[in-house]
Amino acid sequence: MGKSLRTAVYDSALGIEACRFRGVVQPFPSHFHDYYVIGLVDAGERSLTCRERSYTIRPGHLLLFNPGDSHGCTQRTGALDYRSLHISREAMARWAGEAAGQPLLPRFPQNVLWDPEAAWALGSLHELVLAEALGREEALLLLLSQLLRTGNALPMEGREGVRRACAYMEDHLAEHITLEELCLCAALSRSTLLRAFTREKGVTPYRYLESLRIDRAKRLLERGCLPVEAALRTGFADQSHFTNAFTRFIGLPPGAYRSIFPHKE
Repeated sequence: MGKSLRTAVYDSALGIEACRFRGVVQPFPSHFHDYYVIGLVDAGERSLTCRERSYTIRPGHLLLFNPGDSHGCTQRTGALDYRSLHISREAMARWAGEAAGQPLLPRFPQNVLWDPEAAWALGSLHELVLAEALGREEALLLLLSQLLRTGNALPMEGREGVRRACAYMEDHLAEHITLEELCLCAALSRSTLLRAFTREKGVTPYRYLESLRIDRAKRLLERGCLPVEAALRTGFADQSHFTNAFTRFIGLPPGAYRSIFPHKE
């Protein structure tokens, strides 16, 4: 039997803790926490009890535990791979209130959900927190907006706001662009913009902007622009950030990509 791996990272800016369990086979007796838990099952099948109800949880299931929700689980088949976010009442009141646009301390009525869109949002946020990467705040607002939403229809004004935000990013690509600027441009609240943008484009505004910048940088490098100049002309904060982002998207560092094209030096 392989050794289990357990990782935990605390994000002081967001006030949340991200945990990752891999290869876990142990049972968890009934217990509760004084904070919120938002979890995602990646592998394994378990029998879960929560608030006197029984569930079979499988890969793709989202788990939502309110403070005080008593829960426990035992293994059915396969070792458990699981990631979760632990959010204090104070942090939840702050972020859920911003996502909802009004003071709010939610109590989730369902403990087990099947919601691929929210599962994707949780996975994205979890990766950003573990990597201490940019975009964590908007990813958290997006996740909470999805969990708190009352319907799936995207209003027409949301679509128009997304269009304006995209045009703004394209026109100001080399500048420092904040989420607040995009909200003003789109005439939407942060939570509405994040929810609408991701449904329209499949990524958050931050990821969309990063993709735009990488695409522009590719064209500059193809024409012989040096990596340091390409970084400056596409709005990256520094050479290291540019190199890391470019390599992650393209699979090659900027210098190596530039070298595959003939240039007059």
